[in-house]
Amino acid sequence: MHAIKDRPMAVNGQVEILPMMYLALSYDHRLIDGRESVGFLVTIKELLEDPTRLLLDV
Repeated sequence: MHAIKDRPMAVNGQVEILPMMYLALSYDHRLIDGRESVGFLVTIKELLEDPTRLLLDV
């Protein structure tokens, strides 16, 4: 996980400054297929974007 920084993003055709954080994952391709690792990263991203899902186990 990297630091949260304000970055320009396109929202509805307009440029807005939004907080962004990069997330990286390292894994051994001999043990884990790329599909599973991407699914894991997507789940982590969604939980970070909406922490109530994590707290309420939704």
